[in-house]
Amino acid sequence: MTYIEKTSLDTKALKEKILQLKKERNAVILAHNYQIGDVQDIADFTGDSLELARKAANLDADVIVFCGVDFMAETAAILSPEKIVLLPAADANCPMAEMITAGELRVLKERFPDAGVVCYVNTSAEVKAESDICCTSSNAVKVVESLDAQQVIFVPDRNLGSYVARFTDKQIMPWEGFCFVHDRITPDDVITARERHPEAEVLVHPECRAEVVDLADYVYSTSGMINHVCRREKKEFIIGTEVGIIHRMEKDCPDKQCYPLSENAICITMKKTDLQKVYNSLESLTPIVTVPEDVADKARLAIQRMLDIK
Repeated sequence: MTYIEKTSLDTKALKEKILQLKKERNAVILAHNYQIGDVQDIADFTGDSLELARKAANLDADVIVFCGVDFMAETAAILSPEKIVLLPAADANCPMAEMITAGELRVLKERFPDAGVVCYVNTSAEVKAESDICCTSSNAVKVVESLDAQQVIFVPDRNLGSYVARFTDKQIMPWEGFCFVHDRITPDDVITARERHPEAEVLVHPECRAEVVDLADYVYSTSGMINHVCRREKKEFIIGTEVGIIHRMEKDCPDKQCYPLSENAICITMKKTDLQKVYNSLESLTPIVTVPEDVADKARLAIQRMLDIK
């Protein structure tokens, strides 16, 4: 699947200009695995939410250009308040992150005062500030198990919460949020994909529905999928997550054949960033993402607790 980018310059020239501006600004470009291929190609680091959060916390740069969605740039701004954090696509808002507010979470905390609060990193800074600890899809089980509380409020992804509940004796109380890309993948998609590619292993993301997870061979975060594909002797894989990851797999594991579980698994928000927006952002040093200090201080505690879990 190819995404055509409309730029004022040809792609090669634009990439060269971005790399030159990056040096002048002492900038680092971070890109999520779901970004379009050309954006992944000019990034210094490409990864999943946890990998990029760790990078953001330890970068020696004046400027961080975050090619992803809003909550990712907010996390970078929280971890690196001394740096300029740019989100090239200012309107790249994560729909799932908008499904829970800090006010709604405070109501839940009042109803269940003894419960621990785990928020998926796919949340706003304000929600993180109301949480005990953050998690990503790759470490959610470890995060839940790290809490002393037996009841755990888990926001906002009901599917990830359901997946975590399989591996813990704690009572998981999930919010009713979801990722629309993963939630709309169906068991029929899995059955059809297996019929088309009978020799392929099926890998799905834990943001998928439980009935889809049940049909998969393996369940991984995006980086977990990439690692699995690269290290396995098998040659064919069906990938149950956003289609942008396949570009990364083709680069990292060129001897493997990866098929999207669903051709419709496209996050339009992730596709809002293109090379022209990256260039414009570096040139103007806008749009800058900032988080109020009082919110950032509280949110930083929840994020750091997550990063401290190995």
